[in-house]
Amino acid sequence: MENLQENVTPTYDPNKKYSWTPQDQFMLSGGEFGLILNAFRAVLNTKEASTILMANQANTVIEEILAKAVESGMVKEAEEQ
Repeated sequence: MENLQENVTPTYDPNKKYSWTPQDQFMLSGGEFGLILNAFRAVLNTKEASTILMANQANTVIEEILAKAVESGMVKEAEEQ
């Protein structure tokens, strides 16, 4: 009996997880590109997004300060209790 799975075309299932390599390319039409761009812009122009982006910038600054303090020896790694 012939293996039937060899002739089956994969079907997308939004409930499954998929993977691809960094070299794989996806093509977008101009309409698709515009839709995605406008969706990002709409979200990023909200007050909530502005607050989150500012919090992320503040986190970056504090992490850099902490990293310098660790490198200088001022801050030490906490021991497990």
